[in-house]
Amino acid sequence: MRRLQRLVSLLLLPLLLAACSQPVNSPYSESNAGKSILYSAFEERPKHLDPARSYSENEYVFLGNIYEPPLQYHYLKRPYQLEPQTAAAMPTVRYFDARGQELPADAEAARIAVSEYEVRIKPGIRYQPHPAFATDAQGRPRYIPINPKELDGIDRFEDFAETGTRELTAADYVYQVRRLAHPRVQSPILGLMADYIVGLKDLAKALGKAAKEQPKDAYLDIERYPFPGAYVVDKTTYRIRIKGKYPQFIYWLGMPFFAAVPAEAERFYRQPGMAERNFTLDWQPVGTGAYYLAENDPNRVMRLQRNPHYREDFYPADGDPGDAEAGLLRDAGKRLPMVDMVIYSLEKEDVPYWNKFLQGYYDASGVSSDSFDQAIRMNANGEPDLTADMRQRGILLSTAARPSLNYMGFNMLDPVVGGLSERARKLRQALSIAIDYDEFISIFLNGRGLPGQGPLPPGIFGYREGEAGMNPVVFDWKQGKAQRRPLDEAKKLLAEAGYPNGRDVKTGQPLTLYFDTAASGPEAKSRMDWFRKQFARLNIQLVVRASDYNRFQDKMSKGSEQIFEWGWNADYPDPENFLFLLYGPNKKVGVGGENAANYQNPEFDRLFEKMKDMNNGPERQAVIDQMVKLAREDAPWIYAFHPKSFGLRHAWVKNAKPNLMAHNLLKYRRVEPDARAAYQARWNQPVWWPVALTLVLLAAVIWPAVAAYRRRMQATAA
Repeated sequence: MRRLQRLVSLLLLPLLLAACSQPVNSPYSESNAGKSILYSAFEERPKHLDPARSYSENEYVFLGNIYEPPLQYHYLKRPYQLEPQTAAAMPTVRYFDARGQELPADAEAARIAVSEYEVRIKPGIRYQPHPAFATDAQGRPRYIPINPKELDGIDRFEDFAETGTRELTAADYVYQVRRLAHPRVQSPILGLMADYIVGLKDLAKALGKAAKEQPKDAYLDIERYPFPGAYVVDKTTYRIRIKGKYPQFIYWLGMPFFAAVPAEAERFYRQPGMAERNFTLDWQPVGTGAYYLAENDPNRVMRLQRNPHYREDFYPADGDPGDAEAGLLRDAGKRLPMVDMVIYSLEKEDVPYWNKFLQGYYDASGVSSDSFDQAIRMNANGEPDLTADMRQRGILLSTAARPSLNYMGFNMLDPVVGGLSERARKLRQALSIAIDYDEFISIFLNGRGLPGQGPLPPGIFGYREGEAGMNPVVFDWKQGKAQRRPLDEAKKLLAEAGYPNGRDVKTGQPLTLYFDTAASGPEAKSRMDWFRKQFARLNIQLVVRASDYNRFQDKMSKGSEQIFEWGWNADYPDPENFLFLLYGPNKKVGVGGENAANYQNPEFDRLFEKMKDMNNGPERQAVIDQMVKLAREDAPWIYAFHPKSFGLRHAWVKNAKPNLMAHNLLKYRRVEPDARAAYQARWNQPVWWPVALTLVLLAAVIWPAVAAYRRRMQATAA
């Protein structure tokens, strides 16, 4: 019996040892335990990590923390506010007429031929470690040019034995502006910026011609070609020249497109043999941000490491009302970044990601349709709240309305629903009341939306909160909130429009309207059925005309649609970026603009032209209020909803305020590794008894055979 006990003990020993270390199901190395590391995941490898080329949200997760444009968004303040990042102060702008004479700051936009933005950067900022900056004993570039034999022995980027750094200069920012015109970069904003930046279109033509005369991968010295659109004033100062007046250009200076890229990196990566090894800016970026890409294994992990040369940068000391109470100012004034490493693991499916989040192996998670009911419940006020299980785990919920708008649009060229006549206006207003988007948000978005009150979303200057921001055409203010007007009011408007009880008063025929969509699939069918029921509340028959996206786009460009769904995400947080969607000269039909409803109200257009060049302030707010009032009364859109972002995080993740415009969020995060380890130990306790029982039963089965064998051996020996 004593031998049996020893055998069972030996079988259980590995389990006892495992129980003394980190959880046996942990996907991470034990060497990382207790370190300041943020854990997250990615679904697919970013295609482009070149800031002149990237224009995708999953890429900006990395780019925003590696590169630094001169400006950034204040982490805590709303509406979103730009502030200096590498810039020493906000850029200054001077205006010039067609003869080159400087104009006063309040000059009329029509007189301004050129706007010149001057940016002065902070001295002493240094780049992340990179072999492009490595030098030999004589101070010459170590790897430019690189010996082909030496390159033959380098398979991974980590194999470059030497790295270096240097100070950021104004010339690096000018070089990046030139790169927008580089034919091999293929920047997605070249067409737009060529319309604004002086000489960028000519530079693109010159570089395109020069590139054709060279081998495909040869280095093209883009600094040799004349370009008046951006130039260096001194080591820390540069200027960008813009055609006319374009005050929204300031927002582009907060995007990675205008981050600094050193010329050495271009020369380094354009050497023969580099592209074949996937050594490119798209694979291994180099910037001055808080983190650098230390590991890029797209089939397993992408790892960001603290930039050892990162400049002095500090957590903000002020924010919005309520931020201090929420604990968002406890780290005010502390040096950034506060997390040493960020590990993104490849996770292609939602379910394993969600399970690892619940186990504490990912620090934050979104809320997918599959996990929504497990994570979220609606409270008595109809607001989203955490389930009891999430609360027991200490998980926290953050919600924020995205700076975007989904709307149902009317083709204002259509003879039935279009035009500015009282008849058509009241028809659109009636439908705006009858189509209950509060219900739509509840059914199809799991409550992840905010009913629209006008063309501006929350977080954008000009948007008004509370009763002041309510659309009085569609809502009443009751019990401290906006409530949709009764259906009887919609029916009354419909009758005044000439369609009592849904019939044309002139012909007696039922009113039939047509909804064009490119949506398909089971979910789209249920949405279309819901829309039919909403129109039927006014006894209006809705005919859904589904088509593929190309056909739908063709209908929109020709104006042959009647009613449609559309949406817009903010490129930058300025009201111009939304109100231009209703600007007459920007209409879709005949012009190809983004005014998909083809709305044209001379008064709205006049106010838009005044508003777009104004600085934010009370005067601009007053003009915006007038525009929003017109847009509500004319109702070219049904202002459906602003999507809401839902985010979950564990309690050990600090300073997690949603910021849907900024991309450099990682430097503000702080984690508490001890709290994470305690959670993991609690929620990943192994259940050993089935294993132990199996081993005991196995020993019990084996032991008689062992005992019989021993007796036989003893008998033979005797």
